[in-house]
Amino acid sequence: MSKKNNDMHCSFCGRNASEVDLLMPGAEGCICSDCAEHANEIANEYLNKNKKTKSAELVLDDVPKPQEIMAYLNQYVIGQETAKRYLSVAVYNHYKRLSQQMNDDVEIEKSNIIIVGPTGTGKTLLAKSIAKLLKVPFTIVDATVLTEAGYVGEDIESLLTRLLQACDYDVKAAEKGIVFIDEIDKIARKGDNPSITRDVSGEGVQQGLLKLLEGSVVNVPPQGGRKHPDQKMIPVDTKNILFICGGAFEGIERKIALRLNQHVVGYGKNSQQQKVDRERLLHYVAPQDLKSYGLIPEIIGRLPILTNLEPLDRSALLRILTEPKNAIVKQYKKMFAMDDVELSFNEDALEYIVDKAIEYQLGARGLRSIVESIMIDAMFELPSSGEKSFIVTKEYASEQLLKANFEMSKEFN
Repeated sequence: MSKKNNDMHCSFCGRNASEVDLLMPGAEGCICSDCAEHANEIANEYLNKNKKTKSAELVLDDVPKPQEIMAYLNQYVIGQETAKRYLSVAVYNHYKRLSQQMNDDVEIEKSNIIIVGPTGTGKTLLAKSIAKLLKVPFTIVDATVLTEAGYVGEDIESLLTRLLQACDYDVKAAEKGIVFIDEIDKIARKGDNPSITRDVSGEGVQQGLLKLLEGSVVNVPPQGGRKHPDQKMIPVDTKNILFICGGAFEGIERKIALRLNQHVVGYGKNSQQQKVDRERLLHYVAPQDLKSYGLIPEIIGRLPILTNLEPLDRSALLRILTEPKNAIVKQYKKMFAMDDVELSFNEDALEYIVDKAIEYQLGARGLRSIVESIMIDAMFELPSSGEKSFIVTKEYASEQLLKANFEMSKEFN
């Protein structure tokens, strides 16, 4: 028997059974585990290459129209109609630009977008929701980790590394992708005047972003992080990459009020009108306000579409809790259902949660932290209790928040 095994060998590499981990016999010969693994890699590479070639061709008829894109976003994002309209049109126009026929002198250029809105109003959620729908590579990157070349942090070109990773390093596909740059306000320069010293995490990053936003061939490090001389770079043309930027721009209302000759704080004859204007000041945001905040004019010019997200009111927060496909209440119901527990919330409990989120001024993100604090004891006890149902009342929610020191923390705000 051992002699027979020694006679068996791999039909591809010629090694016998004693030289390999596993030798698999077939009808006409054998293959070893090493050759089988190598063959699998070759097959996957070939199949992925063919798949990329087919997906590289965009057909405009297959692209969702702006109204269809907005209808999809409505399933995940409550309110923010203006921002959703801008995004829907921008994404559709991006598809049209990619499928344009270059048979005349007219070339459709890209229109990058900047979205201004308070924290917790849905900027990142809009980006994540639209990423599920798109047929082009899409990635979300954070501007807070970026610094000018040669300093601690990540190079600006590493933004495109995420885009390459999203399309399995298919450069042709990446050059037609969309990049959402979050927290763009965190790279604003520290003062309104040009800095004498080097502002390596603010103005320096903005200057480095100019070539990416405008469109040029950029050498991208394959693994991200810092570039070094011995590293092989991947050239990426950013001419057809759409950039969507979002930021909270905290305090920009004062810049807008100053431009409109309004006062955010003060008394006047019509105090009610001043209150309405203050609540909707972001609605009047203009490029000069971004310049006053700390964005350089060159980068503002490369972000021609400016829109805003409105602060969430009470009714919007209440809808966010229950209506979207991925609503917070639905997530907790699903978690409890996995332990065969039917979870329900009383209407007054939901209203109490919303009131607390408004009180703490945390936006939609605050809803989750409040619900988590309310449900922590139930999530700890119910899986072992054997109970099949649980109802969250206003009294229970209030008791749990007191226990979690939410009421005490208010005194320190």
